[in-house]
Amino acid sequence: MAWHLYRLGRWSFRRRGTVLVGWVLLLVLAGTGAATLSGQTSDQFELPGIESTQAFDLIEERTPDAAPDGATARIAFQAPEGETLADPENQQLVLDTLAAARTGHVLEASNPFETGTVTEDGRTAYATVAYDRMSIELTEADREALESAPEAAQDAGLQVHIGGDALQEIPHTGAAELIGIGVAIVVLLLTFGSLLAAGMPLLTALVGVGIGISGITTLTGFVDLGSTTPILATMLGLAVGIDYALFIVSRYRHEVATGRSYEEAAGRAVGTAGSAVVFAGLTVIIALSGLSVVGISFLTEMGLAAAATVGIAVLIALTMLPALFGFAGHRVAAGRLPFLKARDPEAEGVRTNGRRWADLITRRKAVTFVGGLLVAGIVAVPVASMQLALPDDGTAAEGSGPREAYDLIAEEFGAGTNGPLMLVVDTAGSDDPQGAVERAVQIAESVDEDVAAVVSPVPPPGSPAEAVQAFEGQLEQAQYTAVTVIPESGPSAAETQDLVDDLRAALADLPDETGAQALVTGQTALGVDISEELADAFPVYLAVVVGLAFVLLTVVFRSLLVPLKAVAGFLVSVGVALGATVAVFQWGWLAELIGVDKPGPVLFMLPLLLTGILFGLAMDYEVFLVSRMREEFVHGAEATDAVVHGFQHGARVVTAAAAIMIGVFGSFALGDDAIVKSIGFGLAVGVLADAFLVRMTLVPAFMALVGRHMWWLPRWLDRLLPNLDIEGESLAARTAGLDQPQREKESVSV
Repeated sequence: MAWHLYRLGRWSFRRRGTVLVGWVLLLVLAGTGAATLSGQTSDQFELPGIESTQAFDLIEERTPDAAPDGATARIAFQAPEGETLADPENQQLVLDTLAAARTGHVLEASNPFETGTVTEDGRTAYATVAYDRMSIELTEADREALESAPEAAQDAGLQVHIGGDALQEIPHTGAAELIGIGVAIVVLLLTFGSLLAAGMPLLTALVGVGIGISGITTLTGFVDLGSTTPILATMLGLAVGIDYALFIVSRYRHEVATGRSYEEAAGRAVGTAGSAVVFAGLTVIIALSGLSVVGISFLTEMGLAAAATVGIAVLIALTMLPALFGFAGHRVAAGRLPFLKARDPEAEGVRTNGRRWADLITRRKAVTFVGGLLVAGIVAVPVASMQLALPDDGTAAEGSGPREAYDLIAEEFGAGTNGPLMLVVDTAGSDDPQGAVERAVQIAESVDEDVAAVVSPVPPPGSPAEAVQAFEGQLEQAQYTAVTVIPESGPSAAETQDLVDDLRAALADLPDETGAQALVTGQTALGVDISEELADAFPVYLAVVVGLAFVLLTVVFRSLLVPLKAVAGFLVSVGVALGATVAVFQWGWLAELIGVDKPGPVLFMLPLLLTGILFGLAMDYEVFLVSRMREEFVHGAEATDAVVHGFQHGARVVTAAAAIMIGVFGSFALGDDAIVKSIGFGLAVGVLADAFLVRMTLVPAFMALVGRHMWWLPRWLDRLLPNLDIEGESLAARTAGLDQPQREKESVSV
């Protein structure tokens, strides 16, 4: 592999104009597609085969005009102090608001004065607007009508806030990318001491992200993609794009410093560091693509989109970078800023901070190893109490319309009003349909834990004959009806999740008693079902990722203990990342420092995403550090000396790469969107733990403890494994005698 990459690097250097024009044209083409073919993103989460979606299917089958999973809007009203919404003028404003929100796609806009959703003091009310389609399918006219509907009421002094998913806001990262880029610039300048060398990784990363995000945006015109999908791709594309280029630029400058010609240096940089980049990128791509094994469509889409962006970053690092080397000429290695001094850690006689750290760790290896494990174990303790849930309006940015509506309804009507449960009673197999519905209501009322109210569709005794006949006719025709259960707790609360399970357990005997079946559904139950499915899928995915890591690293390092140690370290990193996330986002520890104003359950898909992404990044650092240690050992160094010298050569670039990733991911954690914030925070902590605690502390300490046995591999297995040549040993052999310095003879366009 190293030889082919070497040839690719030299070809890209020589054909730099062609390579650069090709990437620019691809960027323009992708941008044009994004501008002309893009569609709307959607955060509707669905999973076939679970009880909540089975209920939706039943409703749509029996009543095709219904839209159980259609978009909804909750409009909360509050009158000023001293007034009530029942005042004629205020009441008319409420009704006018609901009338203005109506479009051809509105199935129903409930009147709060008829449904009873008005507080006792008459100051606060809420209405629900139900649409006949999902939020992604709403037209601009639908959205504009809903957004402008409250204007007259607000001008008259009423507070009006709109929540629900009808006005689903696309998460905006604000200045997050700029903060991440700023951090990357500082780190690259400190690493290279040169503006030009620091600018190359940034330029190539931005081109890669531009192509990737434009491609994803274009796809939204043809398939449903979540609004978080391009943000995750941006995070990863920017982070790995800079990091992969950093590794190759660093190696190129070292090759130039040894006296090689610029073209030869470009080939060798791509052949050596590029080999590690290919393997590192491949692990990230496989881990992200592996999300498809879970069988959940929106996770598959997120994983594949992010994997494609990472793949583009790898290709750009292998081709566009050497092309830029050709244009830059001698200025890549020159032009050092006078106040920044960056030393080559591979130069003779250089004793770097990385060398000092490695010496300290290997001298105190037992204490370091035990102490590091204790720190990781303490930080990971909160994982034991982790709760998963879908995000709701209660976690929206403070001050936003959805958050204001959620808080007002929760304060005046109870948190559970924001997420009612629906019992769909299928009476097709019952001889007494109305009796079956009444029995289902009784069972629901008997579940005392966390039930605020049960709203029966059966008309109470003494109701007008017309109401009774209408109910009986609807039940006979549709052969189902819906019972509303309002929890005391909010939609994402653990108590509500328990209530869903309790209701299903209590209703399990209903078919035997009445012949009818009751399904617990609604958006809240859907969120509970998806969270539980993901929690069940997590161990399976973890096993797949861990198994894959072990096999890949066994092939790369030709050892059994090295991959075993790498996998264990990866699990430590995941534990630390999830533990810190639970402590901050669920427990509320230090939450105000990153703007988490309301603690709650962890994002339902975070464990899977963190596992997949951190797997790839952990393997990056493992390869870049341990491959140099193996190279030293293969060339005759004593086991501990190989660890120390290999660490010295790789520590600076891994430190810079990790600092850039922490800066990029951490900048997203400072945004307003709860989903993006939790993903960014978890990834930042995970990279911090993996790079500095695991790979640069625990790994060298453990390798020093084990010594030369670290590299043991049975002979029969050694014969079976292919040689990937990550270190480029075959490249050195094939180019021996052909790489004499010829810089004074070569002509470079600058």
